[in-house]
Amino acid sequence: MHLLHQRGPLHDLPDTPEAYDAVLADVVEQALARLTPEGNLEHPDCVDDIGDTSLGITSLLAFAWQRTKDPRLPEAVRRSLAFHLRERVYVEDNPGYPNLRVRNSGLPYARYTLEAGAHPIGDWPSTVWALLQAVNLLDAADGLVDDAQRGELVEVARGYWRWLTEATFFNPQEAGNQAIGCVVGGLMLASHLPSPERESVRGHAVDLYVDRIRAHRVRDRGALLPPEHGGAYDNNYGPISLSFLAQAHRVSGEEIFAEDGDALARYIDARLTGGGFDNGGPRYSEQHSAFESVLGLRYFGARIGSDLGRYRGDSRWARHAVKADGGVDGHFAWMLVWQTEDTTRWHRTPSAEPARHQLRLGTVSVAFDSHMTPSVTEADGTYYLPAAVNRQHGYGPVVDGFLFCRPMGEVRVRDVRAESLAAKLVTKPVVGRDHVLRHVRSLYVTDGTSLWVTVAVERLPGTPYLLAGMPYAADDGDRVRRTAEARVASVGELRLTHPRSEGADHFDARSETTQQQAAFALAEDPRGYGNPDEGWSHLVSSTALEAAPVPDAPEDLHVFAVRYGPGGACTVTVEQGAEGLTVRTEAFTAVIGDIAGDAHGEPELTLHLSTTRR
Repeated sequence: MHLLHQRGPLHDLPDTPEAYDAVLADVVEQALARLTPEGNLEHPDCVDDIGDTSLGITSLLAFAWQRTKDPRLPEAVRRSLAFHLRERVYVEDNPGYPNLRVRNSGLPYARYTLEAGAHPIGDWPSTVWALLQAVNLLDAADGLVDDAQRGELVEVARGYWRWLTEATFFNPQEAGNQAIGCVVGGLMLASHLPSPERESVRGHAVDLYVDRIRAHRVRDRGALLPPEHGGAYDNNYGPISLSFLAQAHRVSGEEIFAEDGDALARYIDARLTGGGFDNGGPRYSEQHSAFESVLGLRYFGARIGSDLGRYRGDSRWARHAVKADGGVDGHFAWMLVWQTEDTTRWHRTPSAEPARHQLRLGTVSVAFDSHMTPSVTEADGTYYLPAAVNRQHGYGPVVDGFLFCRPMGEVRVRDVRAESLAAKLVTKPVVGRDHVLRHVRSLYVTDGTSLWVTVAVERLPGTPYLLAGMPYAADDGDRVRRTAEARVASVGELRLTHPRSEGADHFDARSETTQQQAAFALAEDPRGYGNPDEGWSHLVSSTALEAAPVPDAPEDLHVFAVRYGPGGACTVTVEQGAEGLTVRTEAFTAVIGDIAGDAHGEPELTLHLSTTRR
């Protein structure tokens, strides 16, 4: 079974002008064949997210005309624009819309669904999208529409902006991508307005970003991020926010958008596996965007010098939105325009700079959460998620159902590169149920093909084991498939266990249930509105790799040694000496310094390639 939305890396898409011209040519032919006598360009199956879609196709036709001067397009643009202005601009309040600040304002807005009162909660983002379609069309309208029709469109766009910023609460869904999109709409609208209104709208847009978005950023993994549906980041909407930040910088030149885009881009780079797999967020735990993310990933990937395009998008939406039959839909059409206009090319090589929340080399990567516990581990084309035991999630030693991975104090990190190796040492103070403070030292070393993880902790009572993750997904060509298998070896006995209980809060990786489905089943609100990350946190137990301790470790320590990826038996020896704890494998020798570290208390780590590997 393949994961539905995570498909090929987005930087595999051709990004030449010729490739985009071919996409636009296909859109033109579909649109001309679909255009009704009334001028409607909506896909016949469109129900939700419909209020801006005909106008979106119109903007694509106008953009295509600017590039090709196809004589069939001017009449199609005028007819379809007339349809939107006549049939899709609403000025009477939508019954039941909860986020109005001003009743009966008479200002125009776009509906998420056309039926009055059917689903009004989506009208705010739909109006943002309609504003963006309108300003894109205005950008390409010269020589296409007469002054009267253009003037009417300017008035509607001005009204959309006022409805979004005056008649309603701003950003009522706490969705960063929608809010930044609104700011972009204001910045682009300003260029079509006379002075001094131009300067007023532009200034208001920047102020909204600073006061209503930037001031409310949420911290995760050391980065300040625009909040997304109540969370710090969503793996579907986060890269879309990055695209809006790219466009905001492109049209305004304001450095604040570049600075915040760089920060979000570095965060995405650190949380993404090398293979582009990612999961998590307050809305769509595994659902991925595609063309909506291209602009931001490409633009900021080039700025920070990293291959953000490895992000696995949904290739069914590789160039534009489509319905089940593959037919074009006008939703988010402006993103196709913007990425066609932008001349930035994909940066396809990884950054060489170490990142606190990432270890990456070759085909191996580990993404760490805010507590420096692995959130996704990748080796040998397999992706591991944190396992769950007794309602606790993570990687670390376990005694009597208690998982030692939540820090009780500062987490120290040391990155080292040596010859063909990359390593990260993470030192955490932890407290168990006995209230004894212990230091968990986790050493991650990779040669780009395999990952060695060695965990040392002051000797534990009972019979401890290492909770070493849950095999969840694996590369399968251009797709990602579910799995419950792994190529993992351990010095101590290694077990792959599965939950003994049934139910949504016991996740068996052998089942056909995806992490996303299980997370929404455990969330408090319905799918699409609940927080799957919060739901997943209610998981009691899961499939898990459990590794017994190294049998000949120093007397005062429990040590666990696991290798992910290809190879035979895992051969790791651990010795305590004057210099510290020495870890030897067939690939490397590492020395972990004393707990006290250097004069600043930082952990010490030295690393050498094995003589047989040189």
